Amino acid sequence: MAEGKLIVVSGFSGVGKGTIIRELMEMHQEYALSVSATTRDPRPGETNGVQYHFITREQFEQMIREDELLEYATYLDNYYGTPKSFVRKKLEEGRDVLLEIELQGARKIRAAFPDALMLFIMPPDAATLRDRLVGRGSESPEVIEARLRRAGAEAEGIEEYDFVLVNQDYHVCAREMHQLIEAHHRRTIFHLDFIEQVRRDLQDL
Repeated sequence: MAEGKLIVVSGFSGVGKGTIIRELMEMHQEYALSVSATTRDPRPGETNGVQYHFITREQFEQMIREDELLEYATYLDNYYGTPKSFVRKKLEEGRDVLLEIELQGARKIRAAFPDALMLFIMPPDAATLRDRLVGRGSESPEVIEARLRRAGAEAEGIEEYDFVLVNQDYHVCAREMHQLIEAHHRRTIFHLDFIEQVRRDLQDL
């Protein structure tokens, strides 16, 4: 069985990453979503172990010391990180693992896994991003402004990603994401053994 692929999904806060990923996983149940650990407080409606593993700063720092994270980063004074064990297990089972992480963490994954597929989701325009953040109704104006400032900084790293997806319609965006992942599986680098076998067989004809 071929090992699964790592799929990094990043984007500005409020762009709709979670909605797109949920749609993708409803359409294609072969994907596995890595649930990140975080020290931030849950938002209304969030459940521990579903959107995130909500843990204390002390617990998170212990995970760092014990090398239990594939990557971790800080965002608005909170830790976010990817637990290793789940990701490695699912990859070994041949399942593609989706990592919904920010730019800091994505850079660490690219360094450790150069063949990971890197996708960045963008809004149709900046005004739409602000409207979506305000429309969530879960954060203060100060936090929204901080998220918009952070988006401006993250925009400087978009060129480090393999593809950009524009979330005008999350149904369409999820279908496009699946198509890119399917194409990623066809990359020559993942089929070198097959290519070499065909070369040998051609020599024997």
